[in-house]
Amino acid sequence: MPLWKTFHNGKTHLSIALGLAGCYRGYSVRFFTAAGLVTKLTEARDDKRLGRLTRKLAKANLLIVDELSCVSFPRHGAELLFQVISERSERGSVIINTNLDFSKWDEIFSDHMLAAALVDRITFKSHILNMNGDSYRLKHR
Repeated sequence: MPLWKTFHNGKTHLSIALGLAGCYRGYSVRFFTAAGLVTKLTEARDDKRLGRLTRKLAKANLLIVDELSCVSFPRHGAELLFQVISERSERGSVIINTNLDFSKWDEIFSDHMLAAALVDRITFKSHILNMNGDSYRLKHR
């Protein structure tokens, strides 16, 4: 079976495969769900460890953020996520998985300007794969 068929509509599977390929080649890779990353960032901020965590994330060659469209974030969480992704802009690779069109990102981020700035940063010099289609899980029920 061709590789593209194996991963058809499998955004998470494809991201994991790319992350593993990077690991096999000696790159450092960090994988989080968007909600998990915002929780970690919030906890680190509350425990006064945010600087250490953001430096650790910045050192990773690849940051994978999965399921961005599943949960909306409070303003402070959205700002922390923006900070991490913004700091990686043109410095480190990021994979973001979402089912939401860019025009609807202000539904996730409580601030329209913050969402627009984030979209601007992540779409600059990037490759966008539109993998939305029939659900693999529904098809194989």
